[in-house]
Amino acid sequence: MTAHADGSGTASDPWILTTPPGKSEFEAWRDEDSDPPALVVQVGTTQLRYRLRCVDDLHTMLKERGDWMPLGNADEQKPAAEDTVEGWGRSPANPVGGWYGLKKGLRGRFGIETRLVDERLTSVEAQRAARAGGLTARDSKRHVDPLAAKLILESFFNENA
Repeated sequence: MTAHADGSGTASDPWILTTPPGKSEFEAWRDEDSDPPALVVQVGTTQLRYRLRCVDDLHTMLKERGDWMPLGNADEQKPAAEDTVEGWGRSPANPVGGWYGLKKGLRGRFGIETRLVDERLTSVEAQRAARAGGLTARDSKRHVDPLAAKLILESFFNENA
């Protein structure tokens, strides 16, 4: 899997990302004009907003820490585990003195895992496999999407074996 996302990260040209299981797409973009500036994540009809500085602050904290830490994903209504990204993202000791999430009721889930998948690459790989299997370009069209999905899943399982 690749760490590439289509889009430029603006509201009119958002990044198109894929959920960790690879089953759904969602969009994200920078809203530098909002107060405070925000990282916007749109999942279906649900819109999450985080302080735009969250990524830089998290990067700085992890570098200073010198080590990784568990994500600790938790809803806002549930306590976050100590010494996790989620716990840090709502801690009074972080650089903003509390929640990075901006939308009350949806401020949690700061420590959620996200993987970027460039599906174009698996589609190309699937087309090559179909042709190598003897299918013509015309006949391979109906097989490309299912084969590409299989390749994405195999990649996920191989990485997590």
